[in-house]
Amino acid sequence: MSRSFPMPQAFVSPDRIRSLFTEAMSQMYRAEVPQYGTLIELVADVNAGCLERDPDLRDRLARAGELERIDVERHGAIRLGTADELFTIRRLFAVMGMQPVGYYDLSVAGVPVHSTSFRPIDEAALNFNPFRVFTSLLRLELIEDEGLRGEAEAILAKRRIYTPRAVALIKRHEQKGGLSEAEATEFVAEALETFRWHGEATVSAETYKRLHDAHRLIADVVSFKGPHINHLTPRTLDIDAVQARMPERGITPKAVIEGPPRRHCDILLRQTSFKALEETIAFSDDDGAIQGTHTARFGEIEQRGVALTAKGRALYDQLLASVRGEVQVGAGGAKAGAYDDELAARFKALPDSWDELRRADLAFFRYSATPAGIAAAAGSRLPGDPEALIAKGYLAFTPIVYEDFLPVSAAGIFQSNLGTDQQQNYATRSNRDAFEAALGATVQDELALYAERQAASLDSALAALGLAGLPLKTVA
Repeated sequence: MSRSFPMPQAFVSPDRIRSLFTEAMSQMYRAEVPQYGTLIELVADVNAGCLERDPDLRDRLARAGELERIDVERHGAIRLGTADELFTIRRLFAVMGMQPVGYYDLSVAGVPVHSTSFRPIDEAALNFNPFRVFTSLLRLELIEDEGLRGEAEAILAKRRIYTPRAVALIKRHEQKGGLSEAEATEFVAEALETFRWHGEATVSAETYKRLHDAHRLIADVVSFKGPHINHLTPRTLDIDAVQARMPERGITPKAVIEGPPRRHCDILLRQTSFKALEETIAFSDDDGAIQGTHTARFGEIEQRGVALTAKGRALYDQLLASVRGEVQVGAGGAKAGAYDDELAARFKALPDSWDELRRADLAFFRYSATPAGIAAAAGSRLPGDPEALIAKGYLAFTPIVYEDFLPVSAAGIFQSNLGTDQQQNYATRSNRDAFEAALGATVQDELALYAERQAASLDSALAALGLAGLPLKTVA
């Protein structure tokens, strides 16, 4: 894991640049999609109510250093068309202290892209501002029509989605090791242009239709001057309450919440959204005289829980697959209740207490020495077993929040907003090597990052108790 180092005084920290960019992106998207502002207000109301009703939740978030990040937390999503675009976006996000974490193959769920998440990885950086962008690259090789595939490649080869000044500032950051305050402000303004909505298509109405017929997402990626941010997602502490209250604000939610069911101990990631906007666009025919509509941008909300270990994730995947294979939710949501009920029933196989999840090595936790433990260490010899330290109240643990994404959930959100009538069946051809070659870097293993954070926290806590080097025992 990389570490944060003090920046030279002349340079602005990546954390600050990331926060400036997050705020600028949020303001832009609020202006472009008014319902996003309504969503932010609803989430703020629900979160305030949760914290007022549940002091234990407030205390746990405060102890973990997460309380202050809730209001600023966002994730966005973009879809790129070429390897060069992906290569440069990695460099752009690096200016903001964001690195590629995880590889996601969405073709298994009928979406012709593969993806990664750009995000900060250090705990301090995450708590400062955990902004993350789910970034997908179109897999042109999955377009079966060779003629259309070649046409799409030619269209994408002509576009330039980054301003010359943004590229120059990226290079300056790479060469000098940072940006000044003035340069950082300019960088944010220039980088924002890549994510801005453009109502003018770069293709004719006829070409757009052929791309759309192949897959709506292909039309979205190929037909425009840039990748436009297609959603910006706030984090809620109670996604079920947000889902139930969205209609009160004039927002229609999707039929079901993606991810695990409602639980006492939240795990991984739950997501819901409102239907994508139908926006007027002008095609390239006759200087924009021909108009049509395009559906791509939508509102999304997420609730984040504890990160699961490889063992926990295998159980999660097994349980989710067993439900999705038997209960299908139609476009009208007629079976949403049946799906939710079956999901809750199946997930009883996954423990729903923090201690059970920890002892069974199903989830990751952050350890800390308690004041009682530090006081006891000063006056007597402590037991040499971390479990005994926990039992005596000398060692505390809090869940490590899941910072990443779930491919099945992401595909479910995409499909619900691209049209549930369009379910492509692509052969499963995961191509991580090609993705990383285009990226110009290896994506980091999210499980390794969580494991390192857990181990580091335990080492630090035991050192504070004068017991450095003890292994943590788990119950299989």
